[in-house]
Amino acid sequence: MDQAKWQEFEDKCRSCHNCGLRDGATNVVIYRGGKDAPLMIVGEAPGQQEDIKGLPFVGRSGQLLQNLLSAYGFKEEDYHICNIAKCRPPENRRPTPEEIKACKPLLAMQFTLVRPKVILLCGSTAYEGFFGTKPSMHEVRGKMIEKNGYYIMTTYHPAYALRNPKNKIPIYEDMGVVRNKLTEIGAMPPLEPIDK
Repeated sequence: MDQAKWQEFEDKCRSCHNCGLRDGATNVVIYRGGKDAPLMIVGEAPGQQEDIKGLPFVGRSGQLLQNLLSAYGFKEEDYHICNIAKCRPPENRRPTPEEIKACKPLLAMQFTLVRPKVILLCGSTAYEGFFGTKPSMHEVRGKMIEKNGYYIMTTYHPAYALRNPKNKIPIYEDMGVVRNKLTEIGAMPPLEPIDK
């Protein structure tokens, strides 16, 4: 990881005013986890807790995601968590297509620096930000696709599972597929079996 390039990237994030979200945000929320991790997890946008702390996925959704990562043996250096939008939209609304587009150059720069092997997109906004089209989650969820040498999977956003607990099961299954893929391509060691 080139520290000078990473610092330049963070400076660009903090000085960005490509859309109006920065004006209402307390913090620019860039990432948490490792800088050159094999797994990149991409969410929608910071919520209230994320905006206060300056870190993504630290509220209730983040706790659910963290439990999943721990269950599959991920350590902090194994994942890089970020969002499509780096500033909190008012009232936690979904970022607009214009806001997603405004933030895309920063996400592209982040992606180039981290160089993950597998990308997990959490929710339809993350999918839209990545692929440029709005998906039917029923059609895209749980499918591992390969694009330009990267493996990409879309799953439900953890907030969706919090609203409907039975949806935790598909997210848990999808994280298992992601973990197996990382082992298969040699990016992480096999998962240690859990002692009964």
